[in-house]
Amino acid sequence: MKRLRWPSRLPIDPYIVLLVATVGLAALLPARGGAAHVVSGASTAAIAFLFFLYGARLSTREALDGLRHWRLHVTVLACTFVVFPLLGLAVRGLVPVLLTQPLYQGLLFLTLVPSTIQSSIAFTSIARGNVPAAICAGSFSSLVGIVLTPLLAAAFLGGGAGGFSAHSLVTIVLQLLVPFVAGQVLRPWIGPFVARHKKVLGLVDRGSILLVVYTAFSEGMVRGIWHQVSAVRLGGLLAVEAVVLAVMLALTWYGAKALRFGREDRIAIQFAGSKKSLASGLPMASVLFGAHASLAVLPLMLFHQMQLMVCAVIAKRRAHDPEARREPAAKAPTAARTAVGTGLSGR
Repeated sequence: MKRLRWPSRLPIDPYIVLLVATVGLAALLPARGGAAHVVSGASTAAIAFLFFLYGARLSTREALDGLRHWRLHVTVLACTFVVFPLLGLAVRGLVPVLLTQPLYQGLLFLTLVPSTIQSSIAFTSIARGNVPAAICAGSFSSLVGIVLTPLLAAAFLGGGAGGFSAHSLVTIVLQLLVPFVAGQVLRPWIGPFVARHKKVLGLVDRGSILLVVYTAFSEGMVRGIWHQVSAVRLGGLLAVEAVVLAVMLALTWYGAKALRFGREDRIAIQFAGSKKSLASGLPMASVLFGAHASLAVLPLMLFHQMQLMVCAVIAKRRAHDPEARREPAAKAPTAARTAVGTGLSGR
């Protein structure tokens, strides 16, 4: 009987360690009084800068070139913004037996955020899937999510999303959409600079996300909302997220097979359609949930690490499938090789 090979080392993302350390810092030394106003202002500026960088990095031409594979991209978008939210709504029946209302709102928000780009590319490359399709699918998802995620949050979360109102909509437009569009408009001029300084700017945007997390969890500590979370509730949250991830991994793989996609396309659909972006979700949650963002982002942070660990196992097994050995491996562009070599981000 053939033994299943389990990877000797699962990908514990170093950035997750930094995020956990930031949460610990906020628990020990939360920003209060005047310092809280300064940190909040800096966090607001950081979020705007993050989305400006997202706009400057996203190649509209590459995204448009991928339109010829429209069936694959529509499938990934449907998984990300239709099937995932439906699963989130289905979990509502577990409140308050297994989840508290704030944790459920965070879990529902998790199902509304866009897919990842870098980790989807990395795992698709490892599994010998359609890497160019994964790049385009992740780009489309990020682009659509800038507009669709806040609208879905308004529809499904309502007052739970920090009291969604006309003022909230204006805040989202000014803080997320305007910087993103500005980055896209200025990309012909600043694109080469962004590409040359990719590593430095990558540190800047990761540092910005850490600031957003510190601000959100500081506000949560000051307001005492962490008394609402117990170990039992966290265990329940992890169990629910594990089920949601398992369902999405199965649906994306077998659903794509039922739709008659080839093996390489099915791999891209599975990894792009079953993931959620930490880098996009954290800033969005800060804008949408305000003072309640700390509990809102907790499900996303846990899900992010879970999806990395599970997808690493799946990608390695896919690479050793007999079907994979019969087919030539897809050529991975530089972006994919970089993502594999430098670690998996939440983007």
